[in-house]
Amino acid sequence: MKFIVSSSYLLKQVSAINGVITTNPVVPILENFLFEIKSGTLTITASDLQTSMITEIEVEAKEDGSIAIPARILMETLRNLPEQPVTFSIDSDTYSIEINSDNGRYKLSGENATDFPKIPTVSDGYSVNISSDVLSQAINNTIFATSNDELRPAMTGVYVNLSETNTTFVATDSHRLIRYRRVDVAADQGHTMIIPRKALTLLKTTLPSENTNVNMEFNASNAFFNFNNIKMICRLIDERFPDYENVIPVDNNNTIGINKEELLSSLRRIAIYANKTTHQVRLKVTGSELMISAEDLDFSNEANERLSCEHDGEDIEIGFNAKFLIEMLNNLDTDELSLKLSAPNRAGIILPKEKDDNEDILMLVMPVMLNNYV
Repeated sequence: MKFIVSSSYLLKQVSAINGVITTNPVVPILENFLFEIKSGTLTITASDLQTSMITEIEVEAKEDGSIAIPARILMETLRNLPEQPVTFSIDSDTYSIEINSDNGRYKLSGENATDFPKIPTVSDGYSVNISSDVLSQAINNTIFATSNDELRPAMTGVYVNLSETNTTFVATDSHRLIRYRRVDVAADQGHTMIIPRKALTLLKTTLPSENTNVNMEFNASNAFFNFNNIKMICRLIDERFPDYENVIPVDNNNTIGINKEELLSSLRRIAIYANKTTHQVRLKVTGSELMISAEDLDFSNEANERLSCEHDGEDIEIGFNAKFLIEMLNNLDTDELSLKLSAPNRAGIILPKEKDDNEDILMLVMPVMLNNYV
């Protein structure tokens, strides 16, 4: 088996799918890319059993064939080669691979392609089309709030609820919850699924910068994303997602309106002085003044700042984890925001003041109990 391909084009394609490969996979052959040639089309597959990514490119080849090629050596070779045509010659009996370039010759050992695990296909599935821009935004707005707790697998992914009128993306780690809803994405009938964080992270980095259509197919066990010449298949998390709607309070009538950048800058400065374990900051609203303070009793560090705000409701004092607030505000695309509170021991809600007609985002954050220093 022999084929010729541009070194930089091949590097671009394998780089797009290389993120799937783990350093110590369950099955050693998964440290390889699967190369398959059929009628001049080279299909390259990378997998970790849970998630698989596939890309296709046209090459000069006279015969069909397949081989598993060590990913790390191939990537490093291509990275260090200048742009030029390279020739791959594969011995199908010994699985040895020879790469010939203008500069020289490189030999490495491959493996039998038949040992590479079969990639699942989505049959009897449902499909929905979504633009890459919308999908990117949905991932960016939710993925940071997923949990790392493997004992609660449902919360380690993003819950997607497709309905006939909208699509809702939800992520929570039990300390905060993000609900991101799009009315410009809908399905013929209702479906729900939980997509793992790793798959969404890979998708986020692979989606093209220019807006393109992403075809998403899914069945009970897998989701399949297809755009440009990239395909991604991921196993869905087979767990029940928490009943998140019941957690969102409906009676948070104590509303604070404030400039997002001012609040974010203040929190970043005050957080430096907070306890390194709890990251606790105190928000005290009196009239139209918001006082943000923190102290670390172990090191006698403390800081406070005053900001002006719009306030509708009773004066209130509440504690939050500064790290969570900063991360949430970083991902909120708005100039002005509303912070809706009800009591010091009840969840707070953050909403953008400017709203896009097609999207609706709600961020919920649990308070931390205040220790009553003055």
